[in-house]
Amino acid sequence: MTGEEADLYVFGEMSLTGYVCREEIFSLAEPEDGESLQKMQELAKEKECAIIFGMPLEQRKGIVYNAAVLVQPDTVDIYHKNFLANFGPFEERFFFTPGNSMPIFHTPHGTIGLCICYDLFFPELVKGMALKGADLVVCISASPSVTRVYFEQVLPARAIENTVFMSYANLVGEQQGLTFWGGCQSYTPKGELIAKAAYFKEDTITHDIDFSILEEARIGRPTLRDTREEMFLDVYHSAKNREVFNERVKAGMELGRKIMDAMPVKEITVYGNEDVAFGIRLVCHCEKIEVIPSDKIWAVVKGETEEREVRLN
Repeated sequence: MTGEEADLYVFGEMSLTGYVCREEIFSLAEPEDGESLQKMQELAKEKECAIIFGMPLEQRKGIVYNAAVLVQPDTVDIYHKNFLANFGPFEERFFFTPGNSMPIFHTPHGTIGLCICYDLFFPELVKGMALKGADLVVCISASPSVTRVYFEQVLPARAIENTVFMSYANLVGEQQGLTFWGGCQSYTPKGELIAKAAYFKEDTITHDIDFSILEEARIGRPTLRDTREEMFLDVYHSAKNREVFNERVKAGMELGRKIMDAMPVKEITVYGNEDVAFGIRLVCHCEKIEVIPSDKIWAVVKGETEEREVRLN
């Protein structure tokens, strides 16, 4: 940030700590008012800019999110990674709690949506952000070299199908056997490449974003206008009714419906397992869920002024 002047600076996923931290993540994670965020906001004030970066954020003891943080001189906005990679070399679900929202954030220069790495492969997420008003979607990433081809195909597709600008910031270098390929890049709402950084070495790109071309792109290919919300309901009900959900997830969904009928929810302690918690999260959309392993399934629900047990029977 000591070189080119910019309105917005973007860094990769988990850029403050490094991506592969495993159990150490719990000691590295900071609260939303932690020292690192305060220092980054001081830097944003000093340079009169916005900064996007990745870090582990602790909501409370043992509950840590893989987060993208947008700091501006007077505000701090946070996105929690929704889709945690847990395949091949990735172990995110062992250490992080998944997010469950698609917020957009307002800046003096435009409305921004944030996503993190594997999130990009779920088109409903970026579509939702675009429908809510995002004109630029920034994806921060820790993508190893074997996945480069996928990202470089999906990024322009997300730009075209949602008529938004897409910007991508990836880590570069090696960490515990993973080689990150760098290659930061940005696309117009028509899927045209604006700029791309070098592969496999530290590099930056600096470019302008002309939001005035959004009107032409959206008139020429009106995907946002023509999006049919009832089809999203069909997708939801198809997923809900398919046998992709095991019995524990279904039990969690049933318990979640009972919770929603019982009281407004702030926090949930789930007795069961992660599948039960996943089912509850699908129904309740509550981010503050703690899981206590148990053969029996039930929950303790905290609202604004009361706490209540909710059981299936």
